[in-house]
Amino acid sequence: MTFQMKSTYVGELRTENLHLQSGNQIITDAPTDNFGKGEAFSPTDLLCVSLATCVMTTMGIVAQRENIDLAGMNCEIQKIMANNPRRIAEIVVNLTLPQVNSLDEKQKVLLKNTASTCPVSRSLSPEVKQSFTFNW
Repeated sequence: MTFQMKSTYVGELRTENLHLQSGNQIITDAPTDNFGKGEAFSPTDLLCVSLATCVMTTMGIVAQRENIDLAGMNCEIQKIMANNPRRIAEIVVNLTLPQVNSLDEKQKVLLKNTASTCPVSRSLSPEVKQSFTFNW
């Protein structure tokens, strides 16, 4: 078995995470509302970012195939937490696609469907509401 990542708990509710192939690192901290310092992404923040970046990546794959330029696409992400048990209740992803004003309705539907069927989206529990807004 080949591992792709390594995580180390360094104390004070912080982890250091290494992508073994590239050497890139991500630090996580517990959020301030859960006894942490909030000086870095929390694990739940990363889950939300994973959804958003997976959406943009899979849309990019489809756009490349369809000769659609998505350069400049960006998104804002909101995490809504629930208690008892503490968990992510909803992930709101507000996508802005500034350079694709000339898309026809068929292309827009294709990109929207791609967003809602990315691997991260399909991996999340149905209890986690996923809300997407597309600003064309």
